[in-house]
Amino acid sequence: MPISVNAPSSMPTTIDSGNSLKVAVMAKDQQEAEGQMALQLIEAAAPPQPVGNSGHNINTTA
Repeated sequence: MPISVNAPSSMPTTIDSGNSLKVAVMAKDQQEAEGQMALQLIEAAAPPQPVGNSGHNINTTA
């Protein structure tokens, strides 16, 4: 069922609900992919976990 839109004559005057639904789904998928990439970037930027105890204990009684 097409929906009429008030638009200049150079632009389409109807919107096909099937196509607009597909575009919305594609936009959602793109946002999810970008979110996953952002999470991977944040995880990659985290400082590495220290290995061993060397340098983590300070002798304060000396």
